[in-house]
Order: sequence, then C-alpha cells, then structure tokens
Amino acid sequence: MSDHTRLGGIHAVHAALQNTAEKIVGAWLDQQRQDQRIREIANDLATAGIPVEPVHRKQLDSLFKGGNHQGIVIEVLLPREKTEKDLFEAIDSISGAPFYLVLDQVQDPHNLGACLRTSDAVGVHGIITPRDNATGITPAVCKVASGAAETIPVYRVTNLARTLRQMKKSGLWIIGTGGDARETVYNTDLTGPLALVIGAEGHGLRRLTKEHCDLIVGLPMAGTVESLNLSVAAGVLLYEILRQRNVPADPD
Repeated sequence: MSDHTRLGGIHAVHAALQNTAEKIVGAWLDQQRQDQRIREIANDLATAGIPVEPVHRKQLDSLFKGGNHQGIVIEVLLPREKTEKDLFEAIDSISGAPFYLVLDQVQDPHNLGACLRTSDAVGVHGIITPRDNATGITPAVCKVASGAAETIPVYRVTNLARTLRQMKKSGLWIIGTGGDARETVYNTDLTGPLALVIGAEGHGLRRLTKEHCDLIVGLPMAGTVESLNLSVAAGVLLYEILRQRNVPADPD
C-alpha cells in the first residue's frame, strides 16, 4: 500500500495545513479559480514552503477521482497509526474527562472514515481498533474522513480486551452497544470518562469484548429495520454523548 494519499476540498486542506503541514508533499490548484478562499489556501501553502502547481480543472478531477475537490488537491503522507503505549500516555495527559471511540474489528474503510469525521466534530480524543481483522489508516479512509484523519489519532492495539481492562484501571467507563441492550443511550449517564465500543458490521461486539463492557446500551428502533449503518449509529451515539456533556449542571 502506498504511504501517500490525496486530499481535496477547502476544509480538508485547511485541516492538513493546521495540523500536519510537514506531511504535505505537493499541491495542485485550479488555475481558473481566483476567489478569496483559494487565494488564502494558496498563500498558506506557499508560506509553508509547499510547491503548488496550477492546473486545469479536468486534471484535478483526474487527480481526485470521485470527490469534490473545490479547486484544490494536495498529496500527503498517511497519518501515523499510534500504539497502545501512545494511548495510555494520551489518557494520562487529558485534563478533562477522556472520551474515546472503540471499533471492534470494523473492516469497511468508509465506516472508519465516517467515524473519524464525526469523532472530530464531537471532540473524541481518539479511535481505538484492534490490529488484526480491522481496517487502519488507508487512502480510502483519509478520503472519506475529509481531513479528520489528520486531527483524530487512531490507536491500533494487539489485544483489545487487555486494552479495555487497562482503560478501566485508568478510570474510564466502558460502554458497549448492541441491539439486545436493555438500556438506551438516552437514559444512561454518559458525562464521565468513557469509551464507547461499537462492534463490526453485521456482527456486533465479540463475546470477549462484550464481557469487558461495564454496560451495554442501544438505540430505540421505532420502524421495521432492525439496525442502522455502523457509521450512522456511531454518529447518533456520539452526538448524544456530546449533548449530555454540554447540558448545564442542575443547580439543585
């Protein structure tokens, strides 16, 4: 697999410049666009010492197939995946309540990319995945993440059960998810240090992973479908956690 990927779009390029400008190795710009947003991005790239090549829009379409590049495409080194050691060093350094997303053997890069994007939006401190039978950072993941792969660390761990046990010792509450849950996410206090654990597409949590959860919660389903797409369910769950954390404390 190549260690490079291409990102397109104003937001994704801006995020890359802010967080990992040193990993940008080149840029292509629509030579016909002269609006302020493009000029600002071009100036930022130049200030960072990144070569920018003006090209026709059709060439940008070819460089960034199937995506909305908004007139700018960059080539970047893939983000470095982090280790279990990195994870616990990060947990120890967090001043507030740690907030992590754990994906148990999720293999679809589009789901990981979408989870990265939502995680960035809600303030997740990192995503944890097992090293085996799970997708890591790939060009496809970066494309879907639209810049979030540069802002949200991905921790690949050898033994997920061991990692969950250690996270408990570090004070985190491990919240699993499942369709057979007795509790819903809406009547569960999710304001403290926690890791939300979501199982693989079509399979859910593995038995050993489930055994290491303090509680299993679910989403109410009022229609005829039995489940939601993984990244959609993750988005609903993560935003409920964010909502709870943003509710002002009751003075009484």
